[in-house]
Amino acid sequence: MVKKLNTDKDAAPLYLQIKSELKRKIEEGDWNPGDKIPSELELCEIYNVSRITVREAINELVWEEYLIKQRPKGTFVLDYQQKGSDKDYFTYVKSFTYELNESGKKVSTIRAEVKKVKADQFLAKQLNIKLGDEVVELKRLRGLLNKTPVFFKTYLTYKPNLSLESNEYYGSLYEKLKENGIIFSNVKEYLEAVRPDKEVQKWLDTSEDTPILKRVRNAKNHKGDFVEYTECYYIGDTYRYYIDLILK
Repeated sequence: MVKKLNTDKDAAPLYLQIKSELKRKIEEGDWNPGDKIPSELELCEIYNVSRITVREAINELVWEEYLIKQRPKGTFVLDYQQKGSDKDYFTYVKSFTYELNESGKKVSTIRAEVKKVKADQFLAKQLNIKLGDEVVELKRLRGLLNKTPVFFKTYLTYKPNLSLESNEYYGSLYEKLKENGIIFSNVKEYLEAVRPDKEVQKWLDTSEDTPILKRVRNAKNHKGDFVEYTECYYIGDTYRYYIDLILK
């Protein structure tokens, strides 16, 4: 049976309506920890929406640790009441805000600078735009009170509705982008150890000999017409890359 969603102009986005209903099923016990939820295609039929819409709803619940994807088996329910417990380290598959908030730690932006720049050859390739096109450059220092911060250098496809006021980027960047109808559906990341250049040294107030973890993120929306390229710099002896593996 197809379930109707609210399609009124002022209604919440469809993916958020689906997310809310799936979350309710978990919290009210309709689905229990370990249960396999319907496939993306089955959910598409249930809600009469596109696969992109279903995937966005599921990805948000994965980020919030209500669900876990186990390829090729499917998507399963986690024990959401246990999320954040016994966690001392942060993974690199989630946004920095989610990493800390899920562990009960409040992240804040210490400093933010934003401006419009022209794309050089490197940025043009990363953002899939032309050389000289306008780009939003956002630099932020984020972290916890009395803890070593992290330096973020982000470049975004320029859109006229994106603010160039630095004080508007002291919260979660992805929540800010969602307010403008921008949601990423394709994300690629990699991690490498580097020596900090002069800019990184200045922002992190560290020396050229300090070990740095560089996390590079490239993301785009489902249309491919809005792209993000971000470099995150973590001081190596204060952040640790941690991953859980499920062995068959």
